[in-house]
Amino acid sequence: MKFTHIPHSAPTSDDARGAAIADPGFGTVFTDHMVTVDYDEAKGGWHSAQIGPREAIPLDPAASVLHYAQEIFEGMKAFRHVDGGLALFRPEENARRFNASARRMAMPEIPEDLFLDAVKLAVETDAKWMPPVEGGSLYIRPFMFASEAFLGVRPAKQYKFVVILVSSGNYFKGGVNPVKIWVSQDYVRAAPGGTGAAKTGGNYAASLVPQAEAIEHGCDQVVFLDAVEKQWVEELGGMNLFFIRRDGSVITPPLTGTILPGITRDSLIAMLREEGLEVREEPYSITQWREEAESGELLETLACGTAAVVTPVGTVASASGEFTIGTGGIGQMAQKMREKLVGVQNGRVEDQHGWVTRV
Repeated sequence: MKFTHIPHSAPTSDDARGAAIADPGFGTVFTDHMVTVDYDEAKGGWHSAQIGPREAIPLDPAASVLHYAQEIFEGMKAFRHVDGGLALFRPEENARRFNASARRMAMPEIPEDLFLDAVKLAVETDAKWMPPVEGGSLYIRPFMFASEAFLGVRPAKQYKFVVILVSSGNYFKGGVNPVKIWVSQDYVRAAPGGTGAAKTGGNYAASLVPQAEAIEHGCDQVVFLDAVEKQWVEELGGMNLFFIRRDGSVITPPLTGTILPGITRDSLIAMLREEGLEVREEPYSITQWREEAESGELLETLACGTAAVVTPVGTVASASGEFTIGTGGIGQMAQKMREKLVGVQNGRVEDQHGWVTRV
């Protein structure tokens, strides 16, 4: 599918852009352009692909997304390599996960090639927005929503696919430091048979109240337990977890439909096994977490995701008290895995898996 290019009448000046990306933080410094592709069942599917100025999207007040929440998104990054080129990390996996989310939300799948072409075009067009800071990247947000105007509970017949970019620094304001997390005992993120494995906005909306509760208790993030027994650790509001044990084993909660299948998670499983560790995908209880932390059997807990990459968990707090992981600092494996993963992403470490795609 060919993309129509719509000229930007007032792009950001070099000076204004330079000031904005000098210290961009995360999630607020948007680039000049966006990609859009429309879907209409009556017109045979996907059509009208274009790239143009980032602008407001006209939306009918009866648009299905506003009433029945048919919406999905992805999170991925573009990195500046040492030779000056740009690269994506495992973008094909984002395309596949996007379509898995679409199937669960009764939305049309988008051809993987079209998804990838849209992402690459957006990155190429706004490459000047890459921030010149340590750990800087272009955070890419592809998303799709139901745009058909109707009131009735059924899958929509019209959708819009959009790609926007954000100049980004570190996800956590304090940089790479151990985080303190709050165990949510009154709220759950997802239940069996629900939408936990889909990357849809409702899952994140459900995490906002418990996340606010975590902040009220001096924590950075919230961790959710399973919806049935309220004892099995699942994931943070937006990150997967790994438990590094003294016996050389690593446990990460299994993908049973209530946990988002993280691409960083999948990459870490491979990398940890390359270190000679036995990685097992099996249930891990909050009781086991506390007991192994207090006995010293648990050496580290790692949180991982596209935005935060690899982040050590230092302290776990709940209504019944708190406990510390290891020394409460940045563990050896957390540091090593983060450096290796970031190194592959920015081209400083050899890509032995074929994970990197040059733009």
